[in-house]
Amino acid sequence: MTALTTGRAPAPAPQPYALSHLDTLEAESLHIFREVAGEFERPVILFSGGKDSIVMLHLAVKAFAPAPVPFALLHVDTGHNFPEVLDHRDRTVARYRLRLHVARVEDFIADGRLRERPDGVRNPLQTVPLLDAISTQRYDAVFGGGRRDEEKARAKERVFSLRDAFGAWDPRRQRPELWSLYNGRHAPGEHVRVFPISNWTELDVWQYIRREGIELPAIYYAHRREVFARDGMWLAPGEWGGPRGDERVQLKQVRYRTVGDMSCTGAVESTADTVDAVITEIAASRLTERGATRADDKLSEAAMEDRKREGYF
Repeated sequence: MTALTTGRAPAPAPQPYALSHLDTLEAESLHIFREVAGEFERPVILFSGGKDSIVMLHLAVKAFAPAPVPFALLHVDTGHNFPEVLDHRDRTVARYRLRLHVARVEDFIADGRLRERPDGVRNPLQTVPLLDAISTQRYDAVFGGGRRDEEKARAKERVFSLRDAFGAWDPRRQRPELWSLYNGRHAPGEHVRVFPISNWTELDVWQYIRREGIELPAIYYAHRREVFARDGMWLAPGEWGGPRGDERVQLKQVRYRTVGDMSCTGAVESTADTVDAVITEIAASRLTERGATRADDKLSEAAMEDRKREGYF
């Protein structure tokens, strides 16, 4: 009996099941976390309390729930970090009952292994404490929150990025990653940097933050703050060496798109004080977050790549 003889409309054809864009990105990240847990002996998550590392930890929690996250956390503290971010870092660690190892740049300056830079910027000084922590703690896989859309050198890097015994990165040793197959093979003394959100964009991160209700440090939203202008950026005053000369402190409505060392992380003037307002602002932006707000990336065209070759994030 046909639909014409019964008078009933034919049943609609079944629609193929498809994941949303965010679900697809999330599934890939969860797979990467589980793959590392299966391949490596002593992984660690780089966790600064910034938005990318917060999202990365949220994904790690999801990947192994209801079991606890099977990795420790590592933060390389320059001593010039934003207090709001450090407070959020510590509260997050306490909430999930995680182990946090802090490698402090100031300890390396105090014992002579590092020298303070004349400009007060400590971001480039993080490499030595990072490699020291990896070596002494025998970490063989290090999760980082780097994304390909942030910067040209990061766009070159694979999800599994092999580092040699000195922590250095050689773009020519990058391995193919076809069909989501990741090669974690490494010699004794080498380690692998792993980037679970490499294929995410800044907009993806914020849309995921909205969907998951993830809490961030307040400095990611518009607020009144004392800043001063230097090299076309709004920097926060501090003991690191700012302001100086004729640089004048002003009270501005700003927010931070990315956070790092206070000496090289610029704020942007903004009225975006909610997640939705931030998403609208980012969607209209034509500059990447690092390109707009990180002075350390403007030292040269290859500034980030040079640091990554030496062992930087």
